[in-house]
Amino acid sequence: MMFVFAVIGVSLSVLVLGCAQSQSTGPMPTVGGDGAMGSNEVSQTGQRADAEGVTMPMDRTVYLVTADEEAVTVDERSSGAFAERIMSSSADADSARVESRIDQLLSNMTLEQKVGQMTQLELGMVTRSDNFPEAIDSEKLRRVIRDHHVGSILNVVSAAYPLEHWHEIIRAIQEEAMSGELGIPVLYGIDAVHGANYTQEAVLFPQSQGMAATWNLPLAEKAAAITARDVRSSGIPWNFAPVLDVGRDPRWPRLYESPSEDPYLTSMMGLAALQGLQGTDLSSPDHVAACLKHFIGYSGSDSGRDRTPAQIPEIELRETYLPPFRDAVEAGAASIMVNSGEVSGVPVHASRYLLTDVLRDELGFEGVVVTDWLDVKKLVSLHRVAATEREATRMAIEAGIDMSMVPSDISFIEHTLDLVRSEQISEERIDASVRRILRMKLRLGLFEDPLAGMRSAENVGTQEDREVALQAARESLTLLRNRDDVLPLSDRQRVLVTGPTAHSMQSLNNGWTYTWQGGGLSQDMFHEGRPTIMEAVRERVGPDRMTYVPGATLTDAKGLDRAVVAAQESDVAVVALGEGAYAETAGNIRNLMLPDAQRTLLRRIAATGTPVVLVLAQGRPRTLGTVHEGADAILAAYNPGPEGGQAIMEVLYGDVNPSGHLPYTYPATPSGYATYDHKPSERLAEDFGMDGADPLFAFGDGMSYTSFAYSDLHVRPALIETSNLQAGEQIEVGVTIENTGDRPGKDVIQLYVTDVVATVTPAARRLKRFAKVDLAPGERRSITFTLSQDDLSFIGRDGESVVEPGEFRIQIDALNEQLRVTGQPLQLSSSE
Repeated sequence: MMFVFAVIGVSLSVLVLGCAQSQSTGPMPTVGGDGAMGSNEVSQTGQRADAEGVTMPMDRTVYLVTADEEAVTVDERSSGAFAERIMSSSADADSARVESRIDQLLSNMTLEQKVGQMTQLELGMVTRSDNFPEAIDSEKLRRVIRDHHVGSILNVVSAAYPLEHWHEIIRAIQEEAMSGELGIPVLYGIDAVHGANYTQEAVLFPQSQGMAATWNLPLAEKAAAITARDVRSSGIPWNFAPVLDVGRDPRWPRLYESPSEDPYLTSMMGLAALQGLQGTDLSSPDHVAACLKHFIGYSGSDSGRDRTPAQIPEIELRETYLPPFRDAVEAGAASIMVNSGEVSGVPVHASRYLLTDVLRDELGFEGVVVTDWLDVKKLVSLHRVAATEREATRMAIEAGIDMSMVPSDISFIEHTLDLVRSEQISEERIDASVRRILRMKLRLGLFEDPLAGMRSAENVGTQEDREVALQAARESLTLLRNRDDVLPLSDRQRVLVTGPTAHSMQSLNNGWTYTWQGGGLSQDMFHEGRPTIMEAVRERVGPDRMTYVPGATLTDAKGLDRAVVAAQESDVAVVALGEGAYAETAGNIRNLMLPDAQRTLLRRIAATGTPVVLVLAQGRPRTLGTVHEGADAILAAYNPGPEGGQAIMEVLYGDVNPSGHLPYTYPATPSGYATYDHKPSERLAEDFGMDGADPLFAFGDGMSYTSFAYSDLHVRPALIETSNLQAGEQIEVGVTIENTGDRPGKDVIQLYVTDVVATVTPAARRLKRFAKVDLAPGERRSITFTLSQDDLSFIGRDGESVVEPGEFRIQIDALNEQLRVTGQPLQLSSSE
């Protein structure tokens, strides 16, 4: 495969405030003659993707994948049964041999060597910057490893590397590290969030939001397992994933990285990803250490903008944001990355309460805690809770961090050494962090073979992997409207394809795709043959029956008149709208409404009277105003990845029956929206009615080309005492589903629980279990779910979990049954 590394359609705007990613637009820091390194004091920099969007060349050769058999079959067991399997098969516990080896290493390490292990630098600190792909600078590397004993390096300098170059980079780093006095390997980390997105040959998957829209846990696990193998095949043992931030605000620019607005769906998708990444043996050459991010409350900012303050009450923190991390910690997650922002006025990097009292003492986490990019420095430069970087370093270590993603100088080493020597931090505290870091390296098998996995490089990017990615894209697509059965389309229809996302790979993939922002060099790294939406339709019906007119860019309606004329001459118009590529702060928006240019395009096309199919390729649910009414069909595509163009076409033409369901609430208005589990008072409307929380489309919505009927919902027992719940008695909820249509289809059975009256205002309903089923026409299936005391509990006024006696409503589809709980309130411990 050939790649041309030219920057096409890239804005030269410079970004600040990055995550675990380095893309400098200026000279890299240098190593001076005395060993002191330059510092990127304030921020990470990088190039934004073009705000207008970038389309692919028109003369590309593309082809469609033939994948009639599904790569991953639907596991029709309950999500609860899936979670039990993960919990019972988590990665092996640490052995006495590992601890003995750590004791031996620690006893032979100087303070300088220990502090070096706690330091993480970006790859640009050890490479030359004169060309791409960047090559190792042996003198810089020697200084970093030998003089400063740095224990971890991360990410790329500018863009994804081919496997061969990764092998050169990692081999040089590990050879330098292993030839040292103690022979301690470097722990290399990478952000591989929708496939191994910094390895050029790897297959990419839908972003996390799209994976959650599949509601298919084994499929999510398989995608993560492929990601792990591809990352390890690159020589990298540590992946900064999965994201477990519960995305409650649709404005938030990292919403596409978050599985869901719902804690339970986020937990289940997180467990699936964790199992796929780590497996049951971290030393396996096919698995990596996972890193849960970003602990905690990162997605809860008041403004909806990245890294801005979050005022989160303790009840909400524990009810909404903590459960996914709690479950993943119980399942054996190896590491955690800290929230860059602040919660209730305290930056999390400086919060001993969150990082030690809650994470370590309450959740029992024993793995490595790593900061995010520059976040010790930001305690001074951004949050202003410390006057000096030395003081910030003390705060972060005392709060509970183990490793600082510095990432572009040795300031952390200098300040930590000074703090220990002045007895402001004990060496025992340093030893605790170094022990955790060494333990992870030992469990990964790095001491025995730091290059494990490279021998599997031939398995990266196979046809089988592409079929898994295609299935994930297919199952993510969510049909939200199908007025008068305008879908599926017919091959005989003359179709117009228009809109700024119709011929864009950036819109199908978004950020973290070959580059941090998903722009720049990434435009030339998309794999040959992968079609955009327009190209896939053209391949299906031929150029004679398809007309492509862009109609508009993301923000400019130039070309609108040509699109209107083409719509008048067509039998149906596919209008593809949405967003381009962005990551983190660069994705901040002032208004959730889709830009005027795109809404104008939709309005004008609909006004022609030609049936309109609206496809939304976007990282968050941008509101549409009233123009959505002109769309006869609406398909939510999220960011389905490189296989998304084919998958969208297949759903449009009925080759694939859509089975995705919304992982979030799609708001009707750009303000005043509510999540599905809203509180009772959020229903109040301005006319004093009770429809104030009504969305455009509800959480869990998703249509099919067949029909399903639910029946025989039953709850056993329907009456239970709290004492029996405490003794472990469970509640069985059964339901029958039937495919009443004329074609095979999948549906997601969603079980919701409502606590009718509680001492803390109850949610409208909460998702507690789900199962995805695949049914032939006329086929019936009975499914049984089990609920426990945890599923009836909530965080009480004292901040503790409690089950209160009273009425509970059990809902599946339109069916409801009552459950009555009697007895005394049941207080649950934090470990239950």
